[in-house]
Amino acid sequence: MSDVEFSIFRSENYIDLNMYQCGREKCKPGHIFGPAARNHYLFHYVLEGRGTLMAAGANDLTNTFEVSAGQGFLLFPGQISTYIADARQPWTYCWIEFDGLQVKEALDRTQMTMDDPVYRSHTPQQRELMVQEMLYLIQHMKEPTLHLIGHLFLFFSAFVESTRRWQPRKSAKMADFYIREAITFIEQNYTRDFSIEDIAATLGIDRGYFGKLFKRATGQSPQQFLIQYRLIKAANLLKTTELSIREVANSVGYENQLHFSRAFRKMYEMSPREYKKTLLTDSRSV
Repeated sequence: MSDVEFSIFRSENYIDLNMYQCGREKCKPGHIFGPAARNHYLFHYVLEGRGTLMAAGANDLTNTFEVSAGQGFLLFPGQISTYIADARQPWTYCWIEFDGLQVKEALDRTQMTMDDPVYRSHTPQQRELMVQEMLYLIQHMKEPTLHLIGHLFLFFSAFVESTRRWQPRKSAKMADFYIREAITFIEQNYTRDFSIEDIAATLGIDRGYFGKLFKRATGQSPQQFLIQYRLIKAANLLKTTELSIREVANSVGYENQLHFSRAFRKMYEMSPREYKKTLLTDSRSV
């Protein structure tokens, strides 16, 4: 086995749960990574050895944790962290970076928080299943996209179940209904111009109340979700069609091409034109 195995997952069409990268590394003594922050959730599982994690908590104060084999740590989006391999027993870990609409609500059922990001399993069987799925993904990244997404769901299910917080939760059936209906509305109407007030009116609830429900369930405001959804669809059109930038913008509900390009650059850190050029370059190098 090489010291580092690393793969990037390029598909961005999966809203509920998506993977961005995964890998495995056998670290040298004292190997350090950070300080750094990620745009998505990043989970490390320690296969061997030990190390130290320093991570900012919810109040921005840095907390220090000792993490050893059989444990792991979850880094939240935007959380600044540094982690260091032990000088005598440096760790070997595998990792996976992921995000999606289902993540925040699922993590609320676990014991994982920014103030205590260390993974401690309650159920060895689920932990072993989780590790198997992580290693499978790392070793099979050339498999078809849907195949990989299926294994990503299996990983995430085992991850949540193995560290679930067992306190009973209050029912939120009506809130769940509103969120499902809102997402359905966006999926069916993202190509046309509409406002968040239009969604709330369709649901028959106050706009402010709807915004709070949506943010609590998804971790995003309705406007942020709508923009992300449209831009993911736009990126897919840039990959799979010969439409012009203006036509792509219009196809995902942007009447103003400048507004579309600004939003696209903010999300992908490049313009739509640069993004399409990168895709063409990648396809020629394969």
